[in-house]
Amino acid sequence: MCVSRCLQCVGVSLLPLAIVCMLSNILLLLPELSVHFLLEGHVTREATWATGLWGSGCVVLFTACRLIQSSRTTGCCAFRTQMLFQVVYSCVCLLVSGFCCLVSATGLSQGPLCLFHTTSGPTWGVPLQPVPNRHAGYLYNRTMWTGVCLEPRGVVQWNAVLFSVMGGASGLQTVLCGVSILNTALGLILGRGFGHNKVSPVSV
Repeated sequence: MCVSRCLQCVGVSLLPLAIVCMLSNILLLLPELSVHFLLEGHVTREATWATGLWGSGCVVLFTACRLIQSSRTTGCCAFRTQMLFQVVYSCVCLLVSGFCCLVSATGLSQGPLCLFHTTSGPTWGVPLQPVPNRHAGYLYNRTMWTGVCLEPRGVVQWNAVLFSVMGGASGLQTVLCGVSILNTALGLILGRGFGHNKVSPVSV
């Protein structure tokens, strides 16, 4: 196994996942592709936390670029110094991507913020969230996907798809960051290409 090659593979894999998370979070902030819901504060709470932008987006992008750059480092001391930094970066990346995955799962299970009918008239709230002793939430009852939310149009499907995509991408980031931590720790201890074994020729 080559530490540098693994660093580059992880870094390259993290780049598109970070872009996917950023795009998903931006779209979650713009139901119906309109900014007025965001300006009026009528956007799902988990989307406004923007974990896909600053967490699984910017932080992971920075870490990915550092991993790719470190894979090209030469010299034993310089390489081990870079590995020390990469362990720290990868740990931070693991935490933020894990947090983004958790937030995405929460946003998916709770359902979107939307305008819906109540006994006192239309109001903004989260009508599809699980209610103990009544129902387990909209994810287990597809009949609730239409007819409950009046505005934004199609917000249930919009949130379900985008939170699923962002959660899946950040989950993959978490796995890759775990691999990166293990790889950089081995590189820190054993050096750049600890798996390259040399076999001496046998004389007859």
